Amino acid sequence: MGTSNTQHRTSNIEQKSQPRKYDLEERLLDYAAAIIELTELLPQTRAANHVARQLLRSGTSPLPNHGESQAAESPLDFVHKLRVCLKELRESLRWLRLIERVRQLRAAANPTALIKETDELVRIFVASVRTSEARRKNLP
Repeated sequence: MGTSNTQHRTSNIEQKSQPRKYDLEERLLDYAAAIIELTELLPQTRAANHVARQLLRSGTSPLPNHGESQAAESPLDFVHKLRVCLKELRESLRWLRLIERVRQLRAAANPTALIKETDELVRIFVASVRTSEARRKNLP
């Protein structure tokens, strides 16, 4: 019998305690939904609206870009699309850290769980890019 391909949630984005099958697309879907929910909690100020727009753009982008990577036209195109996901996740991490730093924003929407999830997704995409680049270099 093969090994189980399950994982346990490590963030508070979804309050489920049971293991689920690992599915990056589902995880990115949950992440984008959590980004939307967080941005909707921010106050209606100039600064908060600016941060919310930027985070909304970068935080929801990895989901469709990951879908694009699955339809890549070549190994090089695949790595490029993974790198776009990684770039957007890193940008999102910075916006979330800014929300955490600004007292009025942090009080409205605590980003701690999303910061942790973003960091984990960054690590997943870094590993994927490295693996894909190594495989691409070993092609004949």
